[in-house]
Amino acid sequence: MHKRTVTVAGVVAVTVALAVGGVALGLAVSNRSSSAAAPASCSSSAPKLTVQGTGDASATPDLLTVSVDISVTDPSAQASLVDDNKRADAVTAVLEQGGVADKDIQTSNVSIDPDYSSTGAITGYVMTNTLTANLHNFSTAGSVIDALTAAAGNATRLDSLTFSLQDPRAIEDQARTDAVHQAVSHARSMAQAAGERLGPVCSLSDDTPLPVYYGFGNDVAHSSAAVPSASPVPLQAGTQQVTAQVTLVYALEQGRARA
Repeated sequence: MHKRTVTVAGVVAVTVALAVGGVALGLAVSNRSSSAAAPASCSSSAPKLTVQGTGDASATPDLLTVSVDISVTDPSAQASLVDDNKRADAVTAVLEQGGVADKDIQTSNVSIDPDYSSTGAITGYVMTNTLTANLHNFSTAGSVIDALTAAAGNATRLDSLTFSLQDPRAIEDQARTDAVHQAVSHARSMAQAAGERLGPVCSLSDDTPLPVYYGFGNDVAHSSAAVPSASPVPLQAGTQQVTAQVTLVYALEQGRARA
């Protein structure tokens, strides 16, 4: 009986010790769990870091858009129509002889308006139209511009010259990539300075304003005309630059309890 009692007491003692040890172990595990980083989340209540990045890319233009206004004044509307059409045909012919395809020439802003004297009497009719052309060959563009202004005489006014890229998608992608890299760099440095760790990306948005591009696809009737000799206009294409902007939102890992 004495041995059996001792054995029971020993079992009880061991059981109590195991129970106490288990409680202590549980508390230790619980304490470690409470101090460990909570998984980062993109939920609305989770802490986040929002950064912006700006990127740039540049390339040499390969397209020159030329806009020419042709305006004449004649005694009648019919006469001004015939006169203006003749000059527009001459300009179109010069463009095509300079290597500009029909699909790259567009007519716009056609109008006929009466011309009044100081007393209000109609003295004639003014017809105006605009020819816009896309020039791809810069080596001959200066000579073509000289020739087209001479083709319509004093009725011609060179409205604008614009350099651009035929396909800007590659340079736009470079600018956006650069913007994302900058945003990621900003986020890492800010999180490190704040003693936080970046979690997953919650959102990435492109804030770049949409550019406007012009293209022409119509054919213009024309007559044959000789290209007059002239000194080519000196042209410098320069550099086409694209800027992109993005907004990046990261979730933050919660490394410590927050109030």
